[in-house]
Amino acid sequence: MMDTKAPTITAGGALLARLKAVGVDYIFANSGTDFPPIIEGLAEASAKQIPLPKAIVIPHENAAMGMAHGYYLATGRAQAVMAHTNVGLANCVIGAINAATEHVPMLVFSGRTPVVEKGRLGARTVPIGWGQEMRDQAAMIRESVKWDYELKFPEQAVDIVDRAFAIANSTPRGPVYLSLPREVLCEPCPSDELEAPATIAAASAAPRRADIEAAAKLLSEAKNPLIIAQRGAGSAEGFETLSRLADDWGIAICQYWAIQLAAPTDHPMAVGGDPAEWLAKADLVLVIDSLAPWSPDIHALKPGCKVVHIGEDPLYARFPIRNFPCDLALVGDTADVIIELADAASSFLPRTETARNARRAEVATAAAKRRSTILERAAAGRGPVMSKAFVSTCLSKAIEGRDAAILSELGVPLEELTLQAPDTWYQEPHSGGLGWCFPAALGMKLARPDRLIVATMGDGSYMFSNPVACHQIAEAADIPLLILVLNNSEWGAVRQSVLGVYPDGYAAKANTMPLVSLAPTPDFTKVAAASRAWTARVDRAEDLAGALAAAIEQVTMHKTQALVEIRIAP
Repeated sequence: MMDTKAPTITAGGALLARLKAVGVDYIFANSGTDFPPIIEGLAEASAKQIPLPKAIVIPHENAAMGMAHGYYLATGRAQAVMAHTNVGLANCVIGAINAATEHVPMLVFSGRTPVVEKGRLGARTVPIGWGQEMRDQAAMIRESVKWDYELKFPEQAVDIVDRAFAIANSTPRGPVYLSLPREVLCEPCPSDELEAPATIAAASAAPRRADIEAAAKLLSEAKNPLIIAQRGAGSAEGFETLSRLADDWGIAICQYWAIQLAAPTDHPMAVGGDPAEWLAKADLVLVIDSLAPWSPDIHALKPGCKVVHIGEDPLYARFPIRNFPCDLALVGDTADVIIELADAASSFLPRTETARNARRAEVATAAAKRRSTILERAAAGRGPVMSKAFVSTCLSKAIEGRDAAILSELGVPLEELTLQAPDTWYQEPHSGGLGWCFPAALGMKLARPDRLIVATMGDGSYMFSNPVACHQIAEAADIPLLILVLNNSEWGAVRQSVLGVYPDGYAAKANTMPLVSLAPTPDFTKVAAASRAWTARVDRAEDLAGALAAAIEQVTMHKTQALVEIRIAP
């Protein structure tokens, strides 16, 4: 029973205030008719001078999820999303799928249709109170969250926020979901513990020392080791350690479909994004936080090759089918495992010097040759219609010397860029929930306002992002983001997939491939201009550098959002 003598606040206000106490900075919210106790709670807590996260109106839930995702990438701190009953939650699901795939923690809340029809504060008052009722609202998101629950009683508010936040941030990290019935939020609950420290700590995992030593021994004995990394190296220290490990041991680093950067793109051991040549001769593969480190249908391991997987969830247990060989799994925060492994391997360095030096020279030669070829091919993509690779090299030159990060969703490719820091590259999640890049970049820029954040996406990805909503957010929240839309008037990824499966098929030979074209293309500059963005359209290679420079000046000096639409070849 609730102590009626204790000072009280509505459960809605208590829940919001508790979010601030556990470390949430922002609530990205799209409100609805279930929100009166939330809105009243915000006002009540503010009036009582109780600290709160900053609540921002987000006109579409997919944008709210993307912003929470991007904010976490920039800060390492989980944020909150609030949506409207089942319909708002439905719009959150794609973002939850993306967050779950990438081990991004966030707290997802949605209202729940009132249970009662009359006689209680918060009861149903409009027809949608009946229309939005579900037998199991959480079912639509349950497969993509680590934990879900429905708030039953107002006095649970503090404990349940603590539990949700701890589970989201436990290894492996990921999103959690809590549904909030309107009647419960309207009820009073104690307010005396709202600012107390969290009562539940997140759980962390680490590999056994014996497994670290076993991995180090495998490395010392390998003739042709290979590192495959997809989701970065975990931290700046992990990035530096992995780069040094590869150089010390002469190990090729392949960043296959890289979501984040694990080593500089011009690192002497960086052999690009294609693992085929290196897998064919590898006798040891260190898989660094990679959902799919290669494609078994087109890549083959050498018989007897040992494989070591490293990451928060090295076997990616939430995916039913993932049958990559694994001789040793090292579970833990990626950076911590890399640092431990490098330390353990250092004792073997003196006795392997000759072999390491020879291997380093061989890998460095191959890496330099590939990079030269990649840049030459990009330079040849000037036109008459520009290639994505050409745009990538131009962007790389435009941001040279700046503190910048690039997000790409079927936008600029990685290999043509010159990036040397760990937090400079973010690609769309492998779950493929499109519309991620634009709002994720907004969240990242919100977290790092002094940094140049560049969102690059294809025309299809831009349309998927609900661009009208995203541009409105950028203007309303004063987020000066640089957006590049690479427009080829088609689903380029779909075309490439068809050609990969049926290279000589009817679709490949057709004058127009079915279900690929996005023509006629909208004028995307007008979409952005509706929210007072600075815009430019570039059709010729010789105009691109100037347009990028002008756009960067707009976002860095004049603090306005800017969009450059770039015409590229199919």
